[in-house]
Amino acid sequence: MKRKILTILSVIALTFAAQFAFAQDTDAPAADSTKPDQPQVKEKSLADMWRAGGWTMYPLGLFAVFGTTLVVYNFIAVRKKKFLNPDGVKQVEGMINNLQLQEAIDYCEKNPSPITNIIGNGLARADMKDVDADAIAVAMEEASVEEFANPYVKINYLSVIASLAPMLGLYGTVSGMVKAFNTIATEGAGSASKLADNISEALITTATGMIVGIPAMFFFFFFKNKYGAIISGSSRIIGDLIFTLKQSLKYGPQTEEEPAEAPAEAPVENQ
Repeated sequence: MKRKILTILSVIALTFAAQFAFAQDTDAPAADSTKPDQPQVKEKSLADMWRAGGWTMYPLGLFAVFGTTLVVYNFIAVRKKKFLNPDGVKQVEGMINNLQLQEAIDYCEKNPSPITNIIGNGLARADMKDVDADAIAVAMEEASVEEFANPYVKINYLSVIASLAPMLGLYGTVSGMVKAFNTIATEGAGSASKLADNISEALITTATGMIVGIPAMFFFFFFKNKYGAIISGSSRIIGDLIFTLKQSLKYGPQTEEEPAEAPAEAPVENQ
């Protein structure tokens, strides 16, 4: 399901990016016959700036599309309630408290989520005749490493984009400046139009690399911190379940004691 969502978002983003990248500015400014001596100034559109940036803009555009897709996907996927499933954990905790381990395993299999998968894999190692709570705790910790590794990969890709996009922009800067100096060497400084195009390529790619890289870095740390809080919550849940299991093995199923009613005050006799 997650892969389908990621694929759909990528296709939509690539469609819009392709339409923008290959758009042509067909609206030419009309000549003003009343002012023949005034030079006409044509404002550059985004498509013109895209073409002025050179071929470096295409990998930067792909980074922008991929980064936007990852941000939208992580906003959908990285949610505390989805990972920790508090309602399911409450059900499993009640079964563990009553030492119904097989029932807890069956419940985890029928209600898959990251935390129930971890609990189910840990309980699956239990010897029903001689339950070892410490062995179950180790098994849950091992399962949590595997369960939480894959979602973090999609967050880590934002860090890759944040690192590579400015470097690509810098490469475009160097390429544009090299072309500018080659123009000066071959045609002299009088070829202002061609020289300006080379410098535009350098500046546009630098700006684009920063525009792509800065938001990617921000959202990388945003989702990293959010994911870290989720992992910390899962560790707390596992610790509570193991404590409940140890208490039940040692003292039997634990029940919540109702608070005792305060004794009624004896009436005071009038002297």
